[in-house]
Amino acid sequence: MLRRVFDKVDRSFTIIEDWTLLLSVCIALVVAMANVLLRKLTSDVNLYWSDEVVRKTIYITTYIGCIVAVRNRSLICIDALPQMVPGLKKPLAFFSHLAVLIFATCMIYLGGTMTYLMYLDKYAKTSSLQLPEWIFYAVLPLMGVMMFLRTLMVAIDDWKEGAKK
Repeated sequence: MLRRVFDKVDRSFTIIEDWTLLLSVCIALVVAMANVLLRKLTSDVNLYWSDEVVRKTIYITTYIGCIVAVRNRSLICIDALPQMVPGLKKPLAFFSHLAVLIFATCMIYLGGTMTYLMYLDKYAKTSSLQLPEWIFYAVLPLMGVMMFLRTLMVAIDDWKEGAKK
């Protein structure tokens, strides 16, 4: 039962992560290339908002990339010590998962608080496009929730694999 729920959440998160990363990188690439081409081919045409778009897409890809790193088990970890002392593998994996869960909880709380504060500030808009800043701050608690759930799934999988051995 739990495995089916994990599989559905995993598939849903994978679709969201992959498409978000693909679309944001494509948007950044197209906007940056268009701005460079316009600057080089003409002397007076410039997309004044292109830098802001690229900055915001890098921001989004960074935080969504954190979730993908948890999914792929490619977060920074201590891997030399468990190879030298195999008995430390489980405690260090537990510590690593716990640290990521604490980080994700901080992102949910602090990101949610900052999003709410930006939502209340009617003057908090991006400089060029005049989009509400709270939209971009909302990535933080969303990333925190997804990272928390992904980490729980990975930790439970690690625990079950350890129980089988």
